[in-house]
Amino acid sequence: MRAIGRVESELRERADAPRQGDEGAPDAWVVFDGSVRDALADVAAGDELILISWFDRADRSVQKVHPRGDESRPPTGVFSTRSPDRPNPLGLHRVTVLAVDGLRVQVANLEALDGTPIVDVKPVLGDVADR
Repeated sequence: MRAIGRVESELRERADAPRQGDEGAPDAWVVFDGSVRDALADVAAGDELILISWFDRADRSVQKVHPRGDESRPPTGVFSTRSPDRPNPLGLHRVTVLAVDGLRVQVANLEALDGTPIVDVKPVLGDVADR
């Protein structure tokens, strides 16, 4: 697996990032590597995408967390949470494309930190009957 792009965001520190994109995440840019130029050919403003990121600053030894950092909640296995700290820290981000400028794609609602590697992109699909 290799990074195909990186996030450019005003979010620099984990403490500044919302827990989910729809909880106040800023618009951000994803800058893709030239090797995936053809893969971006049909991405356009208005598209809804799932960005798959690698949480490169995550603690890979964590197996239990208090959900959403709330100490009043019992420790829960990370596979039942959206914690970024986990054995293989992949992030899933549902975003809306705002603009495309060559290898740069501006998106809404991305809670990933500046510099976060992007490892894949998938479209958000509608109902099976719509495909």
